[in-house]
Amino acid sequence: MKKKLLAMTLVSALCAGMLAGCGGGSSASTGSTGDSGSNASGDAYNVTVIVKHTDGHFNKVIAGARAYGSEHDNVNVEIQSPTSATSYDEQVNMIETALGNPGIDAVVIAPQQSTSTATLVDTATKPVVALDTDFTSDKKACFVGTGNEDAALNGGKAVAEACKALGKDKPTAVIIAGVQGDETHEARLRGYRDAIEAAGGQVLEVQYTDTMPDKAAAAMEAVIQKYPNGVDAVLSIADDMALAAAKVIKDSGNTNYADTVLCGFDGNQSAIEAVMDGSLTIDIAQMGYDMGYKAVEAAVTVLEGGSVESFIDSGSKVIDSSNIDEYVSDMKSKGLWE
Repeated sequence: MKKKLLAMTLVSALCAGMLAGCGGGSSASTGSTGDSGSNASGDAYNVTVIVKHTDGHFNKVIAGARAYGSEHDNVNVEIQSPTSATSYDEQVNMIETALGNPGIDAVVIAPQQSTSTATLVDTATKPVVALDTDFTSDKKACFVGTGNEDAALNGGKAVAEACKALGKDKPTAVIIAGVQGDETHEARLRGYRDAIEAAGGQVLEVQYTDTMPDKAAAAMEAVIQKYPNGVDAVLSIADDMALAAAKVIKDSGNTNYADTVLCGFDGNQSAIEAVMDGSLTIDIAQMGYDMGYKAVEAAVTVLEGGSVESFIDSGSKVIDSSNIDEYVSDMKSKGLWE
């Protein structure tokens, strides 16, 4: 084991590396240890978790990762996050710095770009765990995340059933996608498409929006202009984009979209509240807390010489009016509901 480092020492070293590589920017990363360095004289593993960005989903992931550190005195967990989901150079620098820092024992990475991350990890000499989004590498210990295609397939089936309940047996749908080529986003797209087509429906088009709500809003505006008579369903690969689409529909005043089935993906509080008030019909909740916890757990297992499954499914749940109270109660019990 490595000697445990004080939290400020570790964060300072990493920040110095990032400043050298990308011109600085303190907002590009956040640091935390599971127990705030209170056992600095003991032995501990230092695990760095690099997420894509901070949003409702990744806040849960971060909470789970930190919880593992808090529960285990022999583990320090530090969190790093780029300033946005497309701050590719920032994340590349974070990964390079963490992999090259001898004070870090294992690195957990939620890659913004799977191909470039795989290249960076190719020379890794420490355990690496893929988080949330997978990448291909012989140096990767495992992937911890949602079975995204299956989760989207199940959510898409629920959307099709909701459409049928409205008398729309062969629903027309638009999919608001994220970053083209991102493995997570493409898996969700496949799941949605398969579900709609299996129900006898048609995906009219796919709109890529780089997971940016303003682009999702613009995409929804374009859809309404192109299909003024309405579409039966709009499925988004992330909650923020689903909420942006819902607002555009409401503001448009187009009554042909009044009963459009809207589906989000993540399980963020804002989206769950939107299901409560009817702004969204369905949300696919990732178990982000479990994802972060299990990813750090897997890294520590490898550090201790144990073996892990190549894919650890952190789970998902389709949320609608029938089970929303149960989901909210679970989030409150974990301190993840404000």
